[in-house]
Amino acid sequence: MRKIVVFMMISLDGVMQAPGAPDEDISGNFQYGGWTAPYSDESFGDILKQELSVSFDLLLGKKTYEIFAAYWPKQTGFIADPFNAAKKYVVSDEPMELTWEKSILIHDDVIANIQALKQEDGPTFHVWGSSVLNQTLLQNDLVDELRLRIYPVTIGSGKRFFGEGTIPAAFELINSQALPSGVILANYKRAGELTTGSVI
Repeated sequence: MRKIVVFMMISLDGVMQAPGAPDEDISGNFQYGGWTAPYSDESFGDILKQELSVSFDLLLGKKTYEIFAAYWPKQTGFIADPFNAAKKYVVSDEPMELTWEKSILIHDDVIANIQALKQEDGPTFHVWGSSVLNQTLLQNDLVDELRLRIYPVTIGSGKRFFGEGTIPAAFELINSQALPSGVILANYKRAGELTTGSVI
């Protein structure tokens, strides 16, 4: 069975929109694109190298795929090389042209198709960006692990990672690390149902 692992940069108040550049995603008149840039950290690069050193496939939403497909095929390096080598499964609610090598469209019966892919033998799926796809995954309990990069900022507006459709669920902390920049890396795995009780 294949796992789905979501890699997500989020602010303290849960915003995930446009972490990398001012014009990455300006929908909703978002004005704070590139909010991760001041917290660049060499130690984070070493962690990324380790995370990307194992075999994986990419599971991406339409907009993230288009951004990646316009950039990564022209690049080389420890991020570009594994991204370019991976199979890319692209979730879109409409037909689209796939220009990046090794790309496969998931268009109809998205949930059923993703569930079927998870039952196959193969490498782990990495999900990067993909705000709409992530809501679908969270609403349908398809996420096996969360690798959250929590930045020491609040933004106040913008697309949030945990949308209103997120189901109640429990997660277990696998490991965590605070970087010199103040970014906290917190990795969780799915761990059954949400339970409640009383502390009184």
